[in-house]
Amino acid sequence: MTHKMFYEDAYLKQLKTTIVAMEPAEGQWQLITAETIFYPQGGGQPGDQGWLLTEDGRRIEITNTRYSADRQHIVHYLNGTSIAGLAAGTCVTLELNWARRHRLMRMHTAMHLMCSIIPAPVTGGGVSELQSRCEFDVQTSDWDKEQLTRQLNELVQAALPVSISYITEQQLDDNPELVRTMSVQPPRGLGDIRMIRVGEGIDYQPCGGTHVANTAEIGQIRIASIKSKGKQNKRFNIELED
Repeated sequence: MTHKMFYEDAYLKQLKTTIVAMEPAEGQWQLITAETIFYPQGGGQPGDQGWLLTEDGRRIEITNTRYSADRQHIVHYLNGTSIAGLAAGTCVTLELNWARRHRLMRMHTAMHLMCSIIPAPVTGGGVSELQSRCEFDVQTSDWDKEQLTRQLNELVQAALPVSISYITEQQLDDNPELVRTMSVQPPRGLGDIRMIRVGEGIDYQPCGGTHVANTAEIGQIRIASIKSKGKQNKRFNIELED
């Protein structure tokens, strides 16, 4: 099983590790390492991108990162054919596209703030660098973009700590209200459930994504648009100001 270093420290930008396996598939080379700092696509958050640095000075682009079919490993997709000398046991360095990852972290934490100001079940969501979306099971159309933007930025400026903890699957079963998403449940059978807490009483729910350590790190944010996506489904699009 790939060791998820991004769960221990989401701010790691480089990591020396060892290749476990690599094979061609889908027109690209797929690489598995013993550990990784690359987040795999899932939970509405895109897979990380970056570079594979070899000991002989090559810099190979990593275009995407996903879980293997059995979710036991994390697969890095390489762009390029210059893989001579790379094989199981080879030492390499993983380097994140940190500017992209950090924007995704800021966006993902901002989406949790959205959950705190709209007290309704979550019907969908997607994290993106430029614009992210949160969808809620709400019927009313009486939402004010400017008011919601002010509320979001008040939570950002409050510099609330963002922390990670774990509960057992049984604890989650005993407290089903912790799951805000209607269509997606936390994966079972893989160990304890990872929880994200924002401040005290602001937001607390299962989440496997990467987050900033404090809401102040998000920076200014705004509600770009509010759209109806069904009779009782509203999409709130959010953007970072920088």
